[in-house]
Amino acid sequence: MQEHDKLPLMDYRELPQPDMVRRAQEFYAEIRQRHTVRQFSDRPVPREVIENCLLAAGTAPSGANHQPWFFSVIGSPEMKTRVREAAEREERAFYAGKAGEEWLDALKPLGTDASKPYLETAPWLIAIFAQRQGGVRAGIQRQNYYVTESVGIATGFLIAALHHAGLVTLTHTPKPMNFLNEICGRPDTERPYLLLVAGYPAAEATVPVHATIKKPLADIAEFI
Repeated sequence: MQEHDKLPLMDYRELPQPDMVRRAQEFYAEIRQRHTVRQFSDRPVPREVIENCLLAAGTAPSGANHQPWFFSVIGSPEMKTRVREAAEREERAFYAGKAGEEWLDALKPLGTDASKPYLETAPWLIAIFAQRQGGVRAGIQRQNYYVTESVGIATGFLIAALHHAGLVTLTHTPKPMNFLNEICGRPDTERPYLLLVAGYPAAEATVPVHATIKKPLADIAEFI
């Protein structure tokens, strides 16, 4: 079989419209319970859970099907300590004024600061890299297309999969994140995209009221 050959759409299963409505409502009811948390438990999470969620992320659509993402999964306490130390160095500069007053003012309702203890507490950190070069198979070095869009979609799949599995997450984006290349041993042709923290919430975990405010449908969509 050649790569340009076609296969019949065997996996698609059409549902009766009442079932479609019900399933859409059920998914919304589940995903609306997803919250970003900053207090994690150190309870272990089976590697198999993370592996299957990563496989789900890997099904995301991408430019030319090049799948321009790489996930470095960090579980070693020593490695997590290195990540925290490097991230907090950048965060201290960020909160000391590098971000600018407008950005810092926007963050105030969330109560964030330069201290990131969850980077050591949570069982898993997933460093997500965007690949400038690649291809449909490992070892190919061609130009990738729509890299940011593709990696963003895969990250969304991953967050939804982790939530569906019963875990909580935090998207962490210290600026710059080049230290992740060194810690994870990734080449310069890969750009750190996001650091995803995953695990169980701590017993005392809270969610800022500000974070529960979601725009209504009328403010995010229009049927034309």
